[in-house]
Amino acid sequence: MRTLVNLTSKILCAALLIVTGQSCSSDFLNEVPLSNYSTEGVLTSEIGFEAYMTAMHKAARDEMAARDASRYFYIMSASTDIASFGNNSASSNNYNTLLTPTSTVTKYVWDWAYESMFPIANTIIAYASKPELADIWSSEEKKNAMIAEAKFFRAYTHNMLANLYGGVPIIDTIYVSPKTNFVRNTREEVLQSARADLEYASKWLPATVKKQGRIVKAAADHLLTEVYISLGEYQLAVESANKVINSGLYKLMDERFGTKMNEPGDPFSDMFKDGNQNRDAGNLESIYVWQFEDMTLGGQGGSNGNNRLRNWGPWYERLTDPAGKSGMIVVDSMGRGTGQVRPTPYFLYNVWKGNWDNDMRNSVHNMRREFRYTNSKSAYFGQLVEPRKTEIDTMQNVYPYPRKIEGDIGTLTNTSTSWSGRTYQDFIVYRLAETYLLRAEAYFRLNDLENAAKDINVVRERARAKPIQASDVTEDYILDERARELITEEPRRRTLVRMGRLVDRVRKYSIRELTRTSIQDFHQWWPIPQTAIDSNVGAKLEQTVGY
Repeated sequence: MRTLVNLTSKILCAALLIVTGQSCSSDFLNEVPLSNYSTEGVLTSEIGFEAYMTAMHKAARDEMAARDASRYFYIMSASTDIASFGNNSASSNNYNTLLTPTSTVTKYVWDWAYESMFPIANTIIAYASKPELADIWSSEEKKNAMIAEAKFFRAYTHNMLANLYGGVPIIDTIYVSPKTNFVRNTREEVLQSARADLEYASKWLPATVKKQGRIVKAAADHLLTEVYISLGEYQLAVESANKVINSGLYKLMDERFGTKMNEPGDPFSDMFKDGNQNRDAGNLESIYVWQFEDMTLGGQGGSNGNNRLRNWGPWYERLTDPAGKSGMIVVDSMGRGTGQVRPTPYFLYNVWKGNWDNDMRNSVHNMRREFRYTNSKSAYFGQLVEPRKTEIDTMQNVYPYPRKIEGDIGTLTNTSTSWSGRTYQDFIVYRLAETYLLRAEAYFRLNDLENAAKDINVVRERARAKPIQASDVTEDYILDERARELITEEPRRRTLVRMGRLVDRVRKYSIRELTRTSIQDFHQWWPIPQTAIDSNVGAKLEQTVGY
């Protein structure tokens, strides 16, 4: 832009010289910018760093809020043990075509990390650490907290990549010139980098914040628990989880609260009602929450909102009634799903055996297993939808699903004939129930089955489910409990990869035969995007084995 301005000025000067025979003074060519939005111009005050941190949070939220083309967020559940793709596309359900070096999803996540998350985080860390900027901070604690928050996001991103691609290049600095000689670090090196960042973040992040969504100490300790488990540091994982569980700041929500507490429901369903995700709404279980807001600048409205309902919800509006006429219209309470992610029988039926009627998480408030015709013009309006047999109906248009995905679909879509299906509901990334399950996993790996069972039973007690015995605790049981508690919340694929269980559980539980037979051992790891390999001309960026 500046070069273009200078060139234009010189051309104008030359034209005037020809016309008037006079020379241009040097003052004419001097630029006086009315504002400066460069890094050097912004990062000169605490307010400037806060602006950069806002961009950091927006980038982090894009993990979920990106357009459907990326397919990332729902691919963390589809083609795993808990869910399959609703559509019967061979390219989606075949692991050999789902994940390739040229797949949109593998490139999206890579670009999100290396072009967005790392540059913003590293810029904040590098500039906040500059000695010449020491005087801009109101206190040393304020500066360190800013660095700690950026380090949390850097660690979050490194950990995520380590559980998708395995070993990847570690990015812990900013570059002032193009770099084209990246090489892959080992997965352990990547996790150790995340560990160091999180240990710093745990030390300097505040315990509580006024602005909802900002990162607190417990978020660092929660993630650090997971990273310690990945590194085999199980006792440290227990100690890190203890910092969250014993802090006195968090509790499992076991009483009704929030915006719908006077309507039919239970404490578990209350956590996922609109307006109930954050601490200021009384949800003391939430640790880290992505913030969405419809019709608000920066709220990620329109076609980039919370896409959980759109992808997990069945495409029920396509159902016809027994007379062959339209039986369903979109109703706001159920939103507009598109049947992209269809729960497997393993989740819908197997995990509830022995607790079908008493586990709160399987109640009518938390699982929708029946549908009624919603089109008032249909002769069957209000009647139960009868069992369906065709594949498109049972796999995409009507199937049971967790109701935690439901929410207000937003003002922007209410007046449109083409509803986006997204909600503007805040999304809980970390909550205390998962901290208990992570600690249970750490105890299990220490062969302390008594304490592992105690932690699992804390979660089950809130759900009114039968307690288990120490002898019941296995890795598969922990995965079952995570499914019951965290479906649609946890990135299931990354959990399975972290535990080394993706391939065998897909082969056992996927509802799609093509998925079960096509997955190979090397599919545990994603391929490196071909674009990244091609542009890295100064060194060989090794492709993942098998691709």
